[in-house]
Amino acid sequence: MSLRLRYVAGVSPAKWLRAWADRRPDVPLEAVRVDEAAQLADVRSDGADLAFVRLPVDDEGLHVIPLWEEIAVAVLPKDHAFAEAEGLALADLADEARAPEQADPAMTVELVAAGTGWAILPHGVARLHHRRDVVAIPVTDAPATRIALVWRVERDDDDIQEFVGVVRGRTARSSRSGRADAAAGDAEARADRRSGSERNARGAGGDAGRAARGKHGGGARGSRRAGAQGRRKGGKRR
Repeated sequence: MSLRLRYVAGVSPAKWLRAWADRRPDVPLEAVRVDEAAQLADVRSDGADLAFVRLPVDDEGLHVIPLWEEIAVAVLPKDHAFAEAEGLALADLADEARAPEQADPAMTVELVAAGTGWAILPHGVARLHHRRDVVAIPVTDAPATRIALVWRVERDDDDIQEFVGVVRGRTARSSRSGRADAAAGDAEARADRRSGSERNARGAGGDAGRAARGKHGGGARGSRRAGAQGRRKGGKRR
């Protein structure tokens, strides 16, 4: 059995793959990069268990955990007038031609390098497709994008939750297995308390019985002593 992961361009899952391999060598993790246009296809068709996607997505029937934001950057030819700028606003580029946007971001960057215009991309995608003949400048007022981890509601099991814990930085001790151990400890403690209560109840019952026997025994002995005294007194009267 393996855990099947999909991720879009701009996500670098290597650190999570290493952490998972260390923690769960018994469950191999298969990671495949997919096009953003089809980022949910494998998850919805049961071809994958989880996916790192770029929001927004149709989240019906999915668990969605937003993770981090990506700033937007303008990808420009290296000889562009703004190529040395530390940051740009959308208004700075309003009169500039935009490169035709392609389904494959690498092709969009290729068109920018060819001088057809500029493009706006998430920073992670621009970094992935960096070339020497283009630059990427942060755009201060462009909407940020967000990466999220998603999986199907009906596929929510211990392996999924453990991978979520890896992504969120939880240690093995604080994962669901750790919580299960804590729950088992609580159950044992409750059992101990019940046993202690039963022992106390039995002890209290024994004490009450001894007290009752002592009381009844004392009454009988008292009656016998009173009878003997009465007989002695009676003997003297006669």
